[in-house]
Amino acid sequence: MTLAARGGDRQPLRIANCSGFYGDRLDAAREMVDGGPIDVLTGDWLAELTMLILAKNRMRDPATGYARTFVAQMEQVMGTCLQRGIRVVSNAGGLAPAACAAALQAVADRQGLAPTIAVVEGDDLLPRLADLRAQGVDLAHMDTGEPLGDRDVLTANAYLGGWGIADALARGADIVVTGRVTDAALVVGPAAWHHGWARDDWDALAGAVAAGHVIECGAQATGGNYAFFEEVPGLVHPGFPIAEVAADGSSVITKHPGHGGLVSVGTVTAQLLYEIAGPAYANPDVTARFDTVRLSLEGPDRVRISGVRGEPPPPTTKVALNYQGGWRTTVSVMVTGLDVAAKAALAEQALWERIPGGRGAFAEVDVALLRTDQPDPPSNEAAMAELRVTVKDPDERKVRGTLAAAVTELPLANYPGLFLRPAQTQLYGVYWPVLVPAEAVVQRVSVGGEAREVAPVVVPGGGRPAGPAAGPSGPPAGAEQEPAGEGPADEGPTRRVPLGRLVGARSGDKGGNANVGVWARSDRAYRWLAAELTVDRLRTLLPECRDLPVRRYELPNLRALNFVVVGLLGEGVASSSRVDAQAKSLGEYLRAKVVAVPIALLDDDTRP
Repeated sequence: MTLAARGGDRQPLRIANCSGFYGDRLDAAREMVDGGPIDVLTGDWLAELTMLILAKNRMRDPATGYARTFVAQMEQVMGTCLQRGIRVVSNAGGLAPAACAAALQAVADRQGLAPTIAVVEGDDLLPRLADLRAQGVDLAHMDTGEPLGDRDVLTANAYLGGWGIADALARGADIVVTGRVTDAALVVGPAAWHHGWARDDWDALAGAVAAGHVIECGAQATGGNYAFFEEVPGLVHPGFPIAEVAADGSSVITKHPGHGGLVSVGTVTAQLLYEIAGPAYANPDVTARFDTVRLSLEGPDRVRISGVRGEPPPPTTKVALNYQGGWRTTVSVMVTGLDVAAKAALAEQALWERIPGGRGAFAEVDVALLRTDQPDPPSNEAAMAELRVTVKDPDERKVRGTLAAAVTELPLANYPGLFLRPAQTQLYGVYWPVLVPAEAVVQRVSVGGEAREVAPVVVPGGGRPAGPAAGPSGPPAGAEQEPAGEGPADEGPTRRVPLGRLVGARSGDKGGNANVGVWARSDRAYRWLAAELTVDRLRTLLPECRDLPVRRYELPNLRALNFVVVGLLGEGVASSSRVDAQAKSLGEYLRAKVVAVPIALLDDDTRP
């Protein structure tokens, strides 16, 4: 039976997002339910860092481990959703989806409601790690190849696909609570259920993955964090996105009328580039080819995603491990006025001389002088720079006591104007991504007290590994280190301007790696960009990347390049000592760099 025959004449499924992270806007669920017709309400509460946060919560209180803000949102909208037939799908279950479902049932009981609540589990592999190792799964780090060794793992969660969600909906669930599923699975599952897709409807599934990736981060698809933010109306309070997913997997990204924000080819392009690697975007259900995505403006705040091709999923499933890394303290020694570099050098020398063993006393040290001072400063604050010192060590006494005591001695015995900001000491976790055979991860779906298993999608001999095909010193298959073309045609005279006057960018974290996607808004500008922004050029513009492996990918359908900087964030967000530990500002940093741009391109009307 063909896909069209299975889907029949079913209308596109309107899937609305109401959360992009744990702590997102609490009123968003109510706004999406009351703002207009929707069929499914979804929300993404989980990130790699969130799993560690939930683990710490659970250590303090075994009854927690899920995103409690989701329960608060459902108190606002559960009755309306049941009345209107709106299904709710959320990964807010985190490390304790059954406990989250019980909290939702308590809400329902208080309100006199009777929803059918389903739970999707099977992602928690922590109890199975020893067995997996005994079966030959080495749990080596996905990017570095380093063995896990005897590290004390706190969490180990596989990224599940959407078929468990589809099963729960097919069995009558009104609310589906999951553990760690992929962000896109929150759209793939409802769309596959609604349209009756088969497990090998690769193109349709890939289209749903693209739609899910666009709306997963909430208002980022409607103008939030958009490079050309001045074009976005109502950005003070942007609405959240909706994906209208059709039977063939194509979709229209939109928002409720009257809600703030903007849905344009540009905002959708930016989100497609967010936290990806190469064009083959691997999910447990399908590998979506992002180099086949086509975007078109269908009307005001309506962008169509079409043409997405799919391939079988990889034979491996990604699993996110977290372990306790040790203790970290950051101290800020403020430097004001003249001779900033000399003052900072003096303070650092005095600091290490006060500590037995100096820098070598700690397992890891990071020192950065953040120059925010201005010449002829208009205010006291504008004269200040920050000497930021971060130390890490398994021994809490070293980082909390030794460093703090040494720093405390400085203010009256060093350079003029020295003062300190309060030290921050905390436990930190380390993110450790691994791959396991896909067949090792089986979903368990409980609906109305009846549990059954949903097997993973495994295609013998098909797909490709979920991780890089080469080590961090070289590019994986499909990556390009330099542009394929011979360079742009002569565009005439140039002008030195910030790169961002011509192109947009969006950046983020992928474990210890950072990505920065860069896109142009005209074909001419893209030809110039593809030839100009090579790996070597990126390293010149961003000196932090000079000694790190950088992978470059071309996405011509999106007029975009994507760069993955391997290891920029060290051991992951929770462990990174960078001021911007999630690389959210990396794209805007790149756009601020001044380069020679053809004047003819600057004169183009490049707005979408």
